[in-house]
Amino acid sequence: MARKIPMRKDILSGEMFKKQDLIRIVKTKDGEVFADETGKKNGRGAYVVKDLEKVNDARDKRVLESKLGVSTEVLGPVYDEIIRLIYREDIPKR
Repeated sequence: MARKIPMRKDILSGEMFKKQDLIRIVKTKDGEVFADETGKKNGRGAYVVKDLEKVNDARDKRVLESKLGVSTEVLGPVYDEIIRLIYREDIPKR
């Protein structure tokens, strides 16, 4: 019997993707926002596709700010962390 593949909705485009193709963004009760590499940290989770072009477009249009209700100053480092994680995944593992 085939295993079920977990799917999540990308908050930038509204499209469904495999969970492994997404990066989880967490907002804690204290209002802290960060990229969650493990996908298991406590807090409200939202998912962003691992696509550099879409992330940069979302940064320009301030999509995460409106979706998460957080200021641009808070999310600047989060966008940088998302981009860093995308680049790190593109590097072939040896």
